[in-house]
Amino acid sequence: MSFVTKVAGAAILVALSACASIERAAIPTAQVTDSGWLAFTPGSSEIVDHSAWDAFLSTYRVEGLDGIARLRYAAVTDADLAALERYIGALEQVDVAALDRPEQLAYWINLYNAKTVALVLRDYPVNTIRRVDGGLLATGPWNRDVVEVDGRSLSLNDIEHTIVRPIWQDARVHYAFNCAALGCPNLIAEAYTGETIDEVLDENARAYVNDPRGFHFEGDRLTASRIYIWFVEDFGGTEAGVLEHAARYAEPDLAERLLEAGRINSYEYDWGLNDAS
Repeated sequence: MSFVTKVAGAAILVALSACASIERAAIPTAQVTDSGWLAFTPGSSEIVDHSAWDAFLSTYRVEGLDGIARLRYAAVTDADLAALERYIGALEQVDVAALDRPEQLAYWINLYNAKTVALVLRDYPVNTIRRVDGGLLATGPWNRDVVEVDGRSLSLNDIEHTIVRPIWQDARVHYAFNCAALGCPNLIAEAYTGETIDEVLDENARAYVNDPRGFHFEGDRLTASRIYIWFVEDFGGTEAGVLEHAARYAEPDLAERLLEAGRINSYEYDWGLNDAS
């Protein structure tokens, strides 16, 4: 390897590191800001009704030959949008503290995903969720209060970063939250439930890690999703931790290559809307 090549390679690594630092700085810290959300009822038999979300997904979600789940936003009727809004309204009335932990986790993920879809539909047509509430700055809808639960106004970022991430401390939740982007883990075909959520989170992790959106090689160069930059703290805190996490869910051949690679050469993420129309 020539001196010039070595210098160029080092410069790329420095640039990637700087980019990663900037992107991580923009992600809210995973920290509980309201201790009331820590309350739960161990052994509770309370179950939240997500049948309306199931019905919406069964009508408008499609999965392409590329394995990416999309929504037929343009086809959503006024009646079905109203039903979706009623479902979200019903979730806002749930006594979250009366639920056991698995049911709570399913509740928060379904609320986040359903509200995200409703926000996109309100501003549709858009080509990326970053145009929703974003205007020319393309900041997206994540920081604005969009739901009210137990008398508290919450943003999508509140749900993800001040409730779910710090309370559950489970990296697999990143395979469940869907931000309506093509680069995001799939919006699955049915609502999450407390009964099956652990199994489904594992399935989601395997699906994304083994999909090119998660990790792919071009020759010896490894590209990973920017999710693993944004939330590196949740995936082991280092690039090596990310690769070890991914190897647990990767198919054997990919797992071996990930561990042998030892580093990630580049990161990417497609913010295009997951639109099937």
